[in-house]
Amino acid sequence: QLQVVESGGGFVQPGGSLRLSCAASGFTDEHYAIGWFRQAPGKEREMVSCISNTDGSTYYADSLKGRFTISRDNAKNTVYLEMNNMKPEDTAVYYCAADYGFCEEADYGSWGQGTQVTVSS
Repeated sequence: QLQVVESGGGFVQPGGSLRLSCAASGFTDEHYAIGWFRQAPGKEREMVSCISNTDGSTYYADSLKGRFTISRDNAKNTVYLEMNNMKPEDTAVYYCAADYGFCEEADYGSWGQGTQVTVSS
């Protein structure tokens, strides 16, 4: 059974940086994807970024390109989300999710518990 656990959330000032980690386990196939999502109060959940383990292909929400970077450490089965030049509108609960398939096509049936990110001065 696929399992993911997020870590690394917290409080950061505008313009600051934060790195989230997603530790994944339980894969029975190498063709899987890890995605990062976020949900702000009163808003729908949105996909932030994802990465396909098969070929390393990535996706970013248009509004976040250039500020967020997704990467992976296969030896640690961990995916990272580096967030730079953070803005108050980045405040949200960030979730890591996993499933089989390419990252923009996966159904993301396995979810972490979420980690709070707050950007404020």
